[in-house]
Amino acid sequence: MAKRLIPCFNRVLVEKIIPPSKTSAGILLPEASSKLNSGKVIAVGPGSRDAEGKLLPLCVKEGDTVLLAEYGGTEVKLDDKKYHLYDDHDILGTLHD
Repeated sequence: MAKRLIPCFNRVLVEKIIPPSKTSAGILLPEASSKLNSGKVIAVGPGSRDAEGKLLPLCVKEGDTVLLAEYGGTEVKLDDKKYHLYDDHDILGTLHD
Protein backbone atom coordinates (compact mmCIF):
# COMPACT_ATOMS: atom_id res chain seq x y z
CA MET A 1 0.00 0.00 0.00
CA ALA A 2 1.42 3.39 -0.99
CA LYS A 3 1.76 5.97 1.76
CA ARG A 4 1.59 9.72 1.36
CA LEU A 5 3.32 11.96 3.86
CA ILE A 6 2.11 15.54 4.18
CA PRO A 7 4.64 17.59 6.18
CA CYS A 8 3.48 19.80 9.06
CA PHE A 9 4.07 23.55 9.38
CA ASN A 10 7.13 24.77 7.45
CA ARG A 11 8.60 21.36 6.63
CA VAL A 12 9.51 20.14 3.14
CA LEU A 13 9.75 16.48 2.01
CA VAL A 14 12.68 16.05 -0.41
CA GLU A 15 13.95 13.11 -2.45
CA LYS A 16 17.69 13.58 -2.85
CA ILE A 17 19.07 13.45 -6.38
CA ILE A 18 21.91 10.96 -6.59
CA PRO A 19 24.31 11.98 -9.37
CA PRO A 20 25.46 9.29 -11.78
CA SER A 21 28.70 7.55 -10.86
CA LYS A 22 29.68 6.96 -14.49
CA THR A 23 29.07 8.50 -17.88
CA SER A 24 27.00 7.01 -20.68
CA ALA A 25 30.29 5.85 -22.25
CA GLY A 26 31.13 3.90 -19.08
CA ILE A 27 33.80 6.22 -17.63
CA LEU A 28 33.74 6.17 -13.83
CA LEU A 29 33.44 9.61 -12.24
CA PRO A 30 35.17 10.50 -8.95
CA GLU A 31 32.90 11.45 -6.04
CA ALA A 32 34.36 14.96 -5.89
CA SER A 33 33.09 15.80 -9.38
CA SER A 34 29.44 15.40 -8.35
CA LYS A 35 29.41 17.20 -5.00
CA LEU A 36 26.20 19.24 -5.57
CA ASN A 37 23.73 18.37 -2.80
CA SER A 38 20.34 18.74 -4.45
CA GLY A 39 16.92 17.16 -4.33
CA LYS A 40 13.40 17.23 -5.72
CA VAL A 41 10.57 18.57 -3.56
CA ILE A 42 7.92 15.86 -3.13
CA ALA A 43 5.56 17.57 -0.66
CA VAL A 44 5.37 20.79 1.34
CA GLY A 45 3.58 21.76 4.53
CA PRO A 46 1.13 24.66 4.73
CA GLY A 47 3.70 27.02 6.26
CA SER A 48 4.28 28.54 9.68
CA ARG A 49 2.42 31.31 11.49
CA ASP A 50 3.74 34.68 12.60
CA ALA A 51 3.06 36.35 15.96
CA GLU A 52 -0.28 37.68 14.71
CA GLY A 53 -1.41 34.25 13.49
CA LYS A 54 -1.04 34.98 9.78
CA LEU A 55 0.08 32.08 7.61
CA LEU A 56 3.58 32.50 6.14
CA PRO A 57 3.75 30.43 2.92
CA LEU A 58 6.82 28.43 1.95
CA CYS A 59 9.22 29.63 -0.73
CA VAL A 60 9.25 26.27 -2.59
CA LYS A 61 6.54 24.15 -4.18
CA GLU A 62 6.15 20.51 -5.20
CA GLY A 63 8.35 19.60 -8.16
CA ASP A 64 11.04 22.23 -7.50
CA THR A 65 14.70 21.19 -7.59
CA VAL A 66 16.41 22.62 -4.53
CA LEU A 67 19.92 23.09 -3.21
CA LEU A 68 20.29 21.57 0.26
CA ALA A 69 22.65 22.15 3.14
CA GLU A 70 25.36 19.50 3.46
CA TYR A 71 24.10 18.37 6.85
CA GLY A 72 20.59 18.41 8.23
CA GLY A 73 17.18 17.00 7.59
CA THR A 74 15.53 13.91 9.00
CA GLU A 75 15.66 10.70 6.98
CA VAL A 76 12.27 9.08 6.38
CA LYS A 77 11.71 5.72 4.67
CA LEU A 78 8.40 5.19 2.84
CA ASP A 79 7.72 2.18 0.62
CA ASP A 80 11.45 1.27 0.51
CA LYS A 81 12.40 4.76 -0.76
CA LYS A 82 14.47 7.24 1.25
CA TYR A 83 13.27 10.79 1.68
CA HIS A 84 14.43 13.66 3.87
CA LEU A 85 12.36 16.19 5.83
CA TYR A 86 13.86 19.69 5.96
CA ASP A 87 12.73 22.91 7.58
CA ASP A 88 12.01 25.64 5.05
CA HIS A 89 14.98 27.71 6.23
CA ASP A 90 17.38 24.76 5.68
CA ILE A 91 16.83 24.93 1.91
CA LEU A 92 19.50 27.14 0.36
CA GLY A 93 17.79 27.90 -2.95
CA THR A 94 16.09 26.53 -6.04
CA LEU A 95 17.92 25.25 -9.12
CA HIS A 96 16.72 26.12 -12.64
CA ASP A 97 17.85 24.96 -16.09
